[in-house]
Amino acid sequence: MKELVELISRSIVDNPKQVKVNEVEGAKSVILELQVAEEDMGKVIGKRGRIAKAIRTVVKAAATKEGKRVIVEIIQ
Repeated sequence: MKELVELISRSIVDNPKQVKVNEVEGAKSVILELQVAEEDMGKVIGKRGRIAKAIRTVVKAAATKEGKRVIVEIIQ
């Protein structure tokens, strides 16, 4: 899942080297913390959060296929 979020995010932003994804294992779920450059925040979130919602939907579909629950958080 981590690689999937990195791949999608790097293809969207202007500074792909500054994309970092931290994976936090929980009891019942996995939290992926996506961190991008400050000037790329708008590109990752999109208008009204559409891009962020699309990233979460794709990751959720891939996680369901593996029988996991994954939460994607965009942090600064």
